Amino acid sequence: MNGGCVCGNIRFCATGSPDFPHLCSCPHCQRLSGAPVMAWVDFPEEGFGWTGPGGEPRWFQTYPATETHPAIERGFCPDCGASVASRGDVPGNVGVTIFALDDHSELVPEHQSFKDNAVPWMAQLG
Repeated sequence: MNGGCVCGNIRFCATGSPDFPHLCSCPHCQRLSGAPVMAWVDFPEEGFGWTGPGGEPRWFQTYPATETHPAIERGFCPDCGASVASRGDVPGNVGVTIFALDDHSELVPEHQSFKDNAVPWMAQLG
């Protein structure tokens, strides 16, 4: 599967199978997206590569590592600002925003993380 940012500077190719399409309502995703949820899907690091002229996205660490929580980084395009990726959440995987994919028609989120932080006016997923 291929995808990238709005301007095309950051592009990626994932040859592994997509895993765990989900929505996230954590405060970081809400602020990052300016929306009540972000939609994510994971791919194995093996078979995942950055293919655009900009190389890898610029990484921002959202959570410092603790004993109970890993360090999580969010990747965005330094030119257009689009959020495209996450790393550190699941070892061996790269998360990408579902809507950064060129074709996301087959991916349906199956879970919603951080439901306790979800807005009350939007239906939640199971």
